[in-house]
Amino acid sequence: MSTMHCAWWISGLLLAGTAAAPGQELKDEFFFEAGKTRVLILSGRNNHDWRASTAHLRRILEATGRFDVRVTEEPAGLTAETLRPYDVLVSDYCGPRWAAQAEEAVAAFVREGKGLVAVHAASYPFGVMPVLTAKMGRSEVYEKPWAEWEKMLGARWQNGDAAKGKKRTGHSRRHVFEVEWTETAHPVAAGLPAKFRVSDELYSRFVLSPSIRILARAFDDPAVNGTGQREAILWTNEYGRGRVFHTALGHDVAAMMAQGFVDSFARGVEWAATGKVTIPPELALEPKDKNAVRALLVVGGHDHDASLYRVFEGSRDLRVNVNPHPVAYRGDLRKRYDVVVMYDMVQELPEDQRKNLRAYAEAGGGIVVLHHALANFQDWDWWREMAGGLYLLKDREGFGKGSTYKHDVDLEARPAADHPVVRGLPPMWIRDETYKGVWQAPGILPLLTTSEATSNEVIGWISPYKPARVVVIQLGHGREAHENPWFQRLLRNAMLWASGRLK
Repeated sequence: MSTMHCAWWISGLLLAGTAAAPGQELKDEFFFEAGKTRVLILSGRNNHDWRASTAHLRRILEATGRFDVRVTEEPAGLTAETLRPYDVLVSDYCGPRWAAQAEEAVAAFVREGKGLVAVHAASYPFGVMPVLTAKMGRSEVYEKPWAEWEKMLGARWQNGDAAKGKKRTGHSRRHVFEVEWTETAHPVAAGLPAKFRVSDELYSRFVLSPSIRILARAFDDPAVNGTGQREAILWTNEYGRGRVFHTALGHDVAAMMAQGFVDSFARGVEWAATGKVTIPPELALEPKDKNAVRALLVVGGHDHDASLYRVFEGSRDLRVNVNPHPVAYRGDLRKRYDVVVMYDMVQELPEDQRKNLRAYAEAGGGIVVLHHALANFQDWDWWREMAGGLYLLKDREGFGKGSTYKHDVDLEARPAADHPVVRGLPPMWIRDETYKGVWQAPGILPLLTTSEATSNEVIGWISPYKPARVVVIQLGHGREAHENPWFQRLLRNAMLWASGRLK
């Protein structure tokens, strides 16, 4: 071994030893998004559909851009150390009691100055009521109450006792009702409309602690078996140095879609975590950047799986409108769109729409030709030139024999250029429909290739058409492609590059 090689080898060992040195601190910042409030949702047991509700609660919080959200489905195993990095707990849990160490860890977490939020049925467990099971079932199992949970929430459920004239905590039939803020100066409520409507269960007859601060109430209409009283719906409480926010709303995702729930929940979580609220009213679950790319998705002439639309969900930088034939290209596209995504398959187009599409392209508008759109406009020479390719529906002199296709083919798609559309994408094994015998123009820039025998070698390219940025992607037939994160990133990159946003 040479002296230089030996020195390099020893240096590498020293660096490796430093990286793995015993006792070296691993900071929480290595594992969380910088500057965001850390939320842990407690879930995994509930008489409601917790799989759906927990996912939606997470969606609401992440839509604010202010939270780093994690979920545990086994809160019974919590410890002080697992809770330490978090700022606030959100309980979407309604089930049996936890292990003693988990209960003490949660109580200490809040008592020492962190936050707690309880959603809907999370107020039910750990008290005098029987444990509930999945799908609204009653187990008839009674556990010793966990007194600290009641103290944290400032409320508990009670069983009825006819002899004492005591009625059970419960709810009226689900209906649409109005929730009115009663503490409009509180940070959670400040700036929100004075009232909002929801379709939900209206909980009633809580045993409430004098320590709570009721933020909102709703009238429980006797016409739907209600109490005839203005029941407490939203409130806050203090537990030690910690802050607690409770919402009785949120029976299911449909109820959680109400704007009043979205705003009050997100702001309640922020307040419980920090003691202040910066989230503006009218929180959008699919927020878009002000300068998001304006995209037109054109469909028609060929059926497709609805999974296509999932490709665009959650993209802050893409604002996608769908317009089908026969009206897809009406009006001046140049003023309305940054990129046109073609997922159609038609042969006829009114002359005025042909002019609109061509004017858009010649003005430099971005275009993405996706999958079966390659078979568009067989007799329109300009379109073929613009796309730099054509799926031949029949034999054609000067172009070759008709193209062929095959469904459900597993193939390897390989990036073939150092180009923004495919930069950073690995080779991918994907199931899709293949095309063979597609005519491709001289001068295309290959982006993706495959060695699959039932396909053209080049399955993605940049067209040589100069006025516009045109990307062609042969992939994208069905659910297997649409739900593949690799394909989603590929299409998103193509749209951003074609619109001039990706360099």
